[in-house]
Amino acid sequence: MNRTHAMSLLTLVASLLMGSAAEAQVKLTVLADQPGAVIHRNVYGQFAEHLGTGIYEGLWVGPESRVPNLRGWRIDVVKALKNLKVPLVRWPGGCFADEYHWREGIGPRQQRPVKVNTTWGGVAETNAVGTHEFFDLVEQVGAEAYVNGNLGTGSAQETAEWLEYMTAEGQSTLAELRRKNGRDKPFRVHYFAIGNEAWGCGGHMRPEYYVDLYRQFATFAKAPRGSRPVFIASGGHDERTDWTEALAKGLKGVPFGAISHHGYTLPTGKWDKKGSAVGFGEDQWISTLAHTLKIDDYIARNKAVLDQHDPKKQIGFFFDEWGSWYDPEPGTDPGFLVQRNTLRDALLAALHFNVFHAHADRVRMSNVAQMVNVLQAMIVTSKDKLALTPTYHAFEMYTPFQDATSLGLRLENNPAYSVGAVSMPSLSATAARGKDGRLWLGLVNSDPNKPQELLLDLAGAGAAVTSAKGRVLTAAAMDAENRIGETEQVRPQPYEAGLVNGKLLLKLPAKSVVVVALTR
Repeated sequence: MNRTHAMSLLTLVASLLMGSAAEAQVKLTVLADQPGAVIHRNVYGQFAEHLGTGIYEGLWVGPESRVPNLRGWRIDVVKALKNLKVPLVRWPGGCFADEYHWREGIGPRQQRPVKVNTTWGGVAETNAVGTHEFFDLVEQVGAEAYVNGNLGTGSAQETAEWLEYMTAEGQSTLAELRRKNGRDKPFRVHYFAIGNEAWGCGGHMRPEYYVDLYRQFATFAKAPRGSRPVFIASGGHDERTDWTEALAKGLKGVPFGAISHHGYTLPTGKWDKKGSAVGFGEDQWISTLAHTLKIDDYIARNKAVLDQHDPKKQIGFFFDEWGSWYDPEPGTDPGFLVQRNTLRDALLAALHFNVFHAHADRVRMSNVAQMVNVLQAMIVTSKDKLALTPTYHAFEMYTPFQDATSLGLRLENNPAYSVGAVSMPSLSATAARGKDGRLWLGLVNSDPNKPQELLLDLAGAGAAVTSAKGRVLTAAAMDAENRIGETEQVRPQPYEAGLVNGKLLLKLPAKSVVVVALTR
């Protein structure tokens, strides 16, 4: 081969490669004229369980505490939660719900029985936080109340009487007892679950047995017209659909509005050795985020079952426990589920949001585990100090999607991100029209090494879009975190993208979450 021929061949190869690269330009097409389901604000729900310092110390310090509080609830934490626009709080569990007896948490606090929290750490449960205190919290935050009833060690009578105590308007003995304890008007119970994880800590039941128990409890679970909560049945977890099948078939004719479903993300996928919250390698970065995306399939499988039995989509599919679960922080009580929260958790949260939005027709609630100091917390506290975690910032950035209308989209030429045998799409996207009328995008670049660029095509929007403005969340290290008393390492920064050669080009940093509003 002569020199001229060789140079021509190299030129041809370079040309082909350039053409291939051009063809591989990542393109996001938003179908602005194809609105989907409304993204219910309760998709951004929270969860507060009697577990470790998730309630006591983290939220509740008592009225006599030197930590600034309003009727026992920390003022700084409540303020941070209000800024997050928390729409809903689930309480008192979790596994704790099936050993909680509501009568032990009413009346003068100094007279309430002290029990053992046998589920979480075997520590003393003072019952200082009970029904009245919980509703004071959600009213301070401005959130709806999701109360989880006790099926495991409770009774149908106990459930019926708790609902009467909370919701009765007349002069019944229980309504008068509520008034005696300081609350004249009924509490507003928006959601009420009958049991929790009946397949596990809630009783290790078969679906068919639980269906019979649910029917019994729900028959007597009553509230005044106009104040009746949405009743939630304990469903399955992860890829399981057998609980959804049994509930959809077996709960006709009794109050039943939604199925609870749970799914946690473990870096290793193994409960005996889950993986570390910090100091991890890229292998556990990708394994964590790739595992997160499995929830798309979990939800799709269960929706397919529901669609067979409920084509009108009246039954909600509530993913009311989700989040990262790592090995406990060294030196802490393993029963308190203390773990550190990093940039990885922020991306994990945003990936969940994008999947939930895609299934907004059924997923009308989700609850991250948990709100303060436990697992994938929004806030961590120590004495009178607090820090806002990267997960908190991801939630705050996504607030424009609450009650927004989801929009269809296509993400073309999405590059693969791979480490060893594990591979996943680099990019994740969601689009919606907010209540403010603006078009919003939520974008995640899971690749911790490589920035990505994508061209935006807005179909059916009318006028052309000229820029995107919002915020970006990223950091230098994969395990960057926000520590109490230190400068925040993970904090949203302004972000803006404009036209390049007449097209809107968004440049996404490596390992980042970007939320923007499109402007004309």
